[in-house]
This record gives sequence, structure tokens and C-alpha cells, in this order.
Amino acid sequence: MMLLKHFHLNWEQAFKQKKLNIIEFIKKFELEYKGDLSIEIDCISSSSNPKPNSLIYVVNEKFTPNIDSKNVVLLTTPLLKDKLTFKNILFSDNPRLAFAQITHFFNSQSKLFIKSPLFEDVTIGKNVVIEENVTLGHNVTLGHNVVLHKNTFIGNNVNIDSGTVIGSEGFGNVLDASSNWEHIYHLGSVVIGNNVMIGANCCIDKGTIDNTIIEDGVIIDNSVHIAHNVRIGEKTAIAAKVGIAGSCNIGKRNMIGGMVGIVDHIKTADDVIISATSTVNRDIKEPGTYTGIMPVVKHSKWKRIALWIMKLDKIAEILDLKRSKI
Repeated sequence: MMLLKHFHLNWEQAFKQKKLNIIEFIKKFELEYKGDLSIEIDCISSSSNPKPNSLIYVVNEKFTPNIDSKNVVLLTTPLLKDKLTFKNILFSDNPRLAFAQITHFFNSQSKLFIKSPLFEDVTIGKNVVIEENVTLGHNVTLGHNVVLHKNTFIGNNVNIDSGTVIGSEGFGNVLDASSNWEHIYHLGSVVIGNNVMIGANCCIDKGTIDNTIIEDGVIIDNSVHIAHNVRIGEKTAIAAKVGIAGSCNIGKRNMIGGMVGIVDHIKTADDVIISATSTVNRDIKEPGTYTGIMPVVKHSKWKRIALWIMKLDKIAEILDLKRSKI
């Protein structure tokens, strides 16, 4: 083992990006527009964390950002452009594809410029890769073959075991008119809090725009995948081979059993236990223990089975009532 000198990152100034006038956007990405032609865009932001002079991708009315419309440009569908009250709107028949192409521009134009102080109480194994502008707190241990991609932030008292990759590119893609996959470049980072333990051969993807966040006190077993934009609440424990899809928000003090699969955009309450091998495909809104284990069948058949499963309690009540009358 050896001591590592590392970089410190100012998250508010991580990137210095080229501004692009809205007319250039219209031409470059072949979009239609209504609004102020003098506005300039210097970054992409999310609807949950909007920034002035940014582009925000919106295809659902309920995720419309609540900020002064003169400071942002929305990228949306022709249908939504007439429903939204924002002043500046870019629109396209395939806004997701346009968004993917726009992320390429900001990815290629980004220039890191922060110079950083060094610390010396980090121990690392062999073949560790640490890219530029990574922040490491005090008392951090990195096992063999760990990879920390650029702009990753790691707090104090963190142990990352061998073979784990932090800040890898997220799995965001969209089909173009020729049925080729267009990748959405991920411009966010990974933020890991204090007193976190991450096992071997895990993969934590960086956020699409906002950061993927692992809060204080989280413990993660081997071979776990945490996708882009996920937030793991403090003191949550995740067992081996769990897969958590993009944009999930896992509550505090959750316990997630081995081989659990959680589909995208799921939210769980605090103090939830999920039994091993369960599949979570809907929000869990109350504390407690949850289990969901079914064999794989064709989706059309599964929908019929699920409908009857949800009615079993009601059917049992009716049967009990009939028996009581006999």
C-alpha cells in the first residue's frame, strides 16, 4: 500500500463551458423554437435542480421546473409546447434524441480548470486509476484495481474494495430514425458521503445531469450495480448482486437483500426491508418488510397473473364470508 496525493473539487465550478446562442442551437440540432432569440445556453440542468441560462429536458407536465421562464430554455414535444407557459421552448418530434445529441456537445466542450490542494492519508492498492478533479476525504482506502472517474467526490472514512468502478458512464440511450443507438452523455458525477463501505467489483454510474449520491453510513456488498441519478439514503445496507436502475431514490436505513432488482424511478420509504431476490416495480411508501418473488413468464401473461394476485385478499374475504353463512 502507498499514500495517495489527490485533488480537491469545487463542485459549483467544476466545469467551464462554452455558451451557445439559441439560434446556433436551432441550426446545429435542427430544432424548432419559440421565444427570445437573444438568450444563450451555457449548461444543461434538470427540472428538479434548474439553473439560469440552462437547457432543461421536459416531456412530462408534472416535472416542469418552477422558475422564471426567461432564464431557461425547455426542450420538449410539439404537444407540450402549447400547454406550457414558459417563454423559451425548443421542441422536436423526438426530443429525447435531440437531448442525446446536445449532451455530446456539452461533453466535448467541457474544460476542467480547478487546481487543488493535496492530502496524504489515503491508502491505495495496485493498479488504482484516479482521474482528474477527484476529491478524496481523510482516511480513505482504495483496493486493487479501483477506478475513480473524473469529478468523483468521496468523503471521510470510506473503504472501496478491489475492482470497483465509481463514476462510470450511465446506460442512457435513444434510437434514431435509422434504429441506431444514440448515446446520452452523462454530465453529472458521483458523490459518496462519510463512513461508507463499498465491496469488490461494484459499479456506480455518474448522473446524467445531477449527481448520483451515496449518503453517509451506507454499506454495499460485492457485485452491486447502482445506475445513474440514484440516491441511496443514509445507513442503508445493500447485499450482493443487487441492481438499482436509474433515478431511484432509496430511503434511509433500508436493508436490501441479495439479488434484488429495482426498476427505474422507484422511491422507497425510510426503514424498508426488501427480501432477497425480490423485484421492486412500484414505489414503497411505508416502512416494513416487502417480498416479491415470481417466475419469469411472457409479459402479457404476467399482467393477468398480477391482476389476480392483487385480488386474492378480496377473494379470500368473500370465501370466508360464504363459509361463515353455511
